[in-house]
Amino acid sequence: MTEPPWRRKGQAQFPGVPAWGAPAANVTALRFGVSSLDRITPDWAWGGSRGAGVRVCLLDSGIDGTHPRVGGLDGALAVVPGADGQLTVAETEPVDLAGHGTACASVIRSIAPDVSLTSVRVLTEAAYGSGAALLAGLSWAIDQGFDLINMSLSTTKAQFCPSLRELADRAYFRRTVLVASAHNMPVLSFPWPFASVISVASHDDPDPMTYYYNPSPPVEFYARGVRVDVAWPGGGQIRTTGNSFATPHITAICALILGKHPTITPFQLKSVLYQAAANVAGTCAVEGDSRA
Repeated sequence: MTEPPWRRKGQAQFPGVPAWGAPAANVTALRFGVSSLDRITPDWAWGGSRGAGVRVCLLDSGIDGTHPRVGGLDGALAVVPGADGQLTVAETEPVDLAGHGTACASVIRSIAPDVSLTSVRVLTEAAYGSGAALLAGLSWAIDQGFDLINMSLSTTKAQFCPSLRELADRAYFRRTVLVASAHNMPVLSFPWPFASVISVASHDDPDPMTYYYNPSPPVEFYARGVRVDVAWPGGGQIRTTGNSFATPHITAICALILGKHPTITPFQLKSVLYQAAANVAGTCAVEGDSRA
């Protein structure tokens, strides 16, 4: 199978056509998969899907690849200083320095068990990391062409905002979807407020497949993130709360959608999420409505 157009190097300028343009004959000659959206329901969106064929990357504290609730990894890497002192991404052992990444991975695996899961460690033992490490890990993941990148993290440092926005836009046009947590505190952080990412906060319903559209962004979706049972390194389990754990619920649901509809674009994916949300699709009780 040839590489899809959105993964290829940009086309050169055509003589006689303005920059970024193309001759009509060339456009019609392109062949690539297109998904037309039908009436969107949860069953249409992900019914029968287990996420097979979808590549997910977690930028986090690492993942304990031996944990039974994680089910193995297709790659374990870390951002480390290179020989020239510059940060680079290198293979490492499938371990978790803080537990956070393992917890998020177990949520994804519980909903989309057949996804390909890769860990890129950008956080340290205390679940903190540098902005430079985040940028290096995110840039690498985008270049690898992952379908989804789970970012249950953010930075409050405004100096990293321009670079993060540039990377988020690059991901969007390469059809790599960033799913990012809103900060747990009411402070400004990045990259979750960017329009090119899918931003997530928490609700307290126990159903892992119930999520809601927020009509008052910048947070776009609420997913299960309160009192969530998650895996912990060493074969353990804990119950925890936070937007960090709501985010992999949405990442996993996105993986189910992409597993069933592999040619949809990032903006189509966000539209499908909106249409299939419990408070939009009519799968939750609303005032004046008797539907369950």
